[in-house]
Amino acid sequence: MTVLVKFWISFIIANALFISSGRAENADIPRRAPELANQTWINSAPLRLAGLRGKVVLVEFWTYGCSNCRNVEPYVKQWHGKYAPQGLVVIGVHAPEFAAESDVDNVKRYVAQRGIRHAVAIDNDFATWRRYNNRYWPTMYLIDKQGMIREIFIGEGDYARREKRIQALLAEGRT
Repeated sequence: MTVLVKFWISFIIANALFISSGRAENADIPRRAPELANQTWINSAPLRLAGLRGKVVLVEFWTYGCSNCRNVEPYVKQWHGKYAPQGLVVIGVHAPEFAAESDVDNVKRYVAQRGIRHAVAIDNDFATWRRYNNRYWPTMYLIDKQGMIREIFIGEGDYARREKRIQALLAEGRT
């Protein structure tokens, strides 16, 4: 095995372990959440964060071909169903990893087949991805009622903690 092959194998294993750790990456928060740059949406008219002030927003970067994204999907759908009536807005930002994932009809078909009801923004040009300086699928940004990023979760796992953070942000400002 060449040195280059060994390097790439080590890199892939380390990256897989990092992404599946469910860790939070919160060194640079709170900070204002960048505006969404997407024109094409599924399950919603185009949304803008400026119009969602007073709501808690969960922005999740995902792609339908990503196994880690598929593992996170049931939790995101559950949180949408459970907390939307309390003011949570879930926005899935679909950023394709492979060419077939950039076909909007493929994304629409996947969303329908999987029963995804929350808003899905199509980010084929990675404009929103770049605004967030995102690097991984899946990554969740939890945004408070004032539009500030309060938590960033990368990969899978730690779902109870994620849900507690959603509950805490929804409770902020209530008397």
